[in-house]
Amino acid sequence: MTLVVPDPTRTVPLPLRQQADVRDRWLTQRLLDLLPGLMDRAGIDLWLVVGREGSEDPVLPTLLPATWLSARRLVVLVLHRSDDGVTPVAVSRYPVGQYLPGWSAEEDGDTGEGDERALWAAVRRIVAQADPRRIGIDVSAGCPLADGLSVAEHRLLAGALGDLADRLVPAEDLVVGWLETRLPQEVAALDALARLTDRVLAETLSPAVLVPGLTTAADLAWGLRERLTDLGTPPWFHPGVTVQRAGVPLRADGGVDLPAVPQAAVLEPGDLVTCDAGLSSLGLATDLQRSAYLLRPGEEGPPAGLRQAWEAGLRAQELTAAAFVPGRTGNEVLAAARAATAAEGLPTDVYSHPVGVHGHGAGPAIGRWDDQRGVPGDGDRVLHPGTVFALEMAVRVPVPEWDGQCLRLAVEEQVVLTRTGTAPLGAPQRELWTVPPG
Repeated sequence: MTLVVPDPTRTVPLPLRQQADVRDRWLTQRLLDLLPGLMDRAGIDLWLVVGREGSEDPVLPTLLPATWLSARRLVVLVLHRSDDGVTPVAVSRYPVGQYLPGWSAEEDGDTGEGDERALWAAVRRIVAQADPRRIGIDVSAGCPLADGLSVAEHRLLAGALGDLADRLVPAEDLVVGWLETRLPQEVAALDALARLTDRVLAETLSPAVLVPGLTTAADLAWGLRERLTDLGTPPWFHPGVTVQRAGVPLRADGGVDLPAVPQAAVLEPGDLVTCDAGLSSLGLATDLQRSAYLLRPGEEGPPAGLRQAWEAGLRAQELTAAAFVPGRTGNEVLAAARAATAAEGLPTDVYSHPVGVHGHGAGPAIGRWDDQRGVPGDGDRVLHPGTVFALEMAVRVPVPEWDGQCLRLAVEEQVVLTRTGTAPLGAPQRELWTVPPG
């Protein structure tokens, strides 16, 4: 008989100690199974990730054990690619989880608190022994998440390496690959976290929380933030709540028409309310939007024009998802999605992005909400299977019941890119929710 052990991440949120166990298992597997191929793809033989307490490289937390909430004094992670895989070594005053110790006070004859000069000397010794051709460091002009090595640390590192510093190269492609690529177990966790996000958004856009004639958009946003924090899954951005209503047309903002109902306005029957929220847990982040129509007295459902707008949003989502093809760049996906939606008469702005370790994650950018011409740099990155995306866009549709006033309907779901296309995560919103007048 085969014993089936349930995946603990299918039920979230988890207690912190259990989260730490899961994250440490993931880190070990990522170092063993993912990192060698990513280093080969980037052409990096040895990767140095440097962190000092109070000066954190954005990639550093993804490489540290779960009990390390930040760098402690100076820590240098040395990740060497060899025929046997990747050897992880940590040069630090303290033990670093799964990493082999690269320095110890006893071996160095240090009986005090340690000296950073001794740590840098250990880094030089390890690198010289490995004799790599290309040493990757986290410097980048185009990707902030890959630009975590400070000027001072760069200077200290180069000084310690001496003539080996000539081999230093930007590790941008490696950092992006490391941050964007998810293990199957991480994808399963993001599926569960997306479902949790959906449930909290459904609770927010329900009569239990939203009372027409009393609740404001700001009330919903702060209540959503409190709810996520209380669950132990804090938001990574302040939740966004937009309101659209008949008689309040969209306002122009830098060439983009956006909803104009102010945050302090009391929500009224006949409004369309959209909530945008993302939580963080297990070192991962979500990003979803959900919409609800506030029924007027006597209405049993949204007016036909709003239902048609909703269907237009779902169709644009479907066409955009079909444009996500492995091997395409983000800009190519953007062009294909806009061509497909335009061919069906759906004015669509596409602004999708990777999501995982960070809500706005490393990897191919697919448009910006305020610029549909393509994204230099990040838009030129290639889509790889194993990346989770926030499939985010908006359609603009006139509503007959609103005297032809244009509606900007934003939709956002999470999908994972596979070798054959995208697969949805969580519980996608297929119908426009409604809230009774009370």
